[in-house]
Amino acid sequence: MTLHYDEFGLFHENAQEFGLPFDGPPDVRRVEVPVADDRNVSALVWGSAPPEIVLLHGGAQNAHTWDTVAMAMGRPLVAVDLPGHGHSDHRDDGPFGPRQNAADVAVALRTLAPDAGMVVGMSLGGLTSIALATHAPELVRKLALIDVTPGVDRDKAAPIAQFIAGPDSFESLDEILARTIEFNPTRSVSSLRRGVLHNAIERDDGRWVWRYQRPRILEETEMEIPADFAMLWDDVGQIEVPIVLVRGAAQGTVVDDDDEAELRRRQPNARVELVDGAGHSIQGDRPIELAHLLDDFLTS
Repeated sequence: MTLHYDEFGLFHENAQEFGLPFDGPPDVRRVEVPVADDRNVSALVWGSAPPEIVLLHGGAQNAHTWDTVAMAMGRPLVAVDLPGHGHSDHRDDGPFGPRQNAADVAVALRTLAPDAGMVVGMSLGGLTSIALATHAPELVRKLALIDVTPGVDRDKAAPIAQFIAGPDSFESLDEILARTIEFNPTRSVSSLRRGVLHNAIERDDGRWVWRYQRPRILEETEMEIPADFAMLWDDVGQIEVPIVLVRGAAQGTVVDDDDEAELRRRQPNARVELVDGAGHSIQGDRPIELAHLLDDFLTS
């Protein structure tokens, strides 16, 4: 039996799980912006006022990963589906990296959030936001990096790559959820189920597949990921706006002390915040704490 999925019908679960007030669905809508090659970048626009914040998710995620953070902040904002993720179009030649993402995101933001006061990027979204800050600096007035620096490499990202390198399809929602739970020990089952519903599709034959564009398989258990993103350290050094790095303190983080030290060397005035109980996906593990940190950074 095909499962009914209402993209905007799960917000009450976010509110209940994290103790947020809920008097009805938030004001949020999905929009699309044309970019290169007849593709569209899709995004969630929260609120009717000019967006104050831009949120960029990590690889193999989508804009809904920020739902609880957005609800907790209560500010007008835009959460973008990166190219090849969520409802954004895939590319014929496969998924691509931070600089190519930044070019598409810049087009979308000039339409949706040209005056936003802060760009927040997690993992691949963080690397994309670094590239965005040099590609289109007028769009980035403050930069929040969520558990990522250009120091991430193949070894640090290995658990993420292993998860993405799973089966092409799954027999049921329970099977795809079980794999997700296995690789996300710091997350609640209820939040992971919501994540799967937002990030996977049930095919006509009843099998489930991920929405995101999977990297090309190099080996049976290894996906195509860059050896490193070290070239983006030079971009970090060129950024002239305030930066905060928010690190996870639990299992799964991809940022180590050497990465933090290099960030401080390139940006001596950068803030660094550590979130207890959070792994790599801080927005999923500790969304309320992250919302408070981002609100403080935005208004400081």
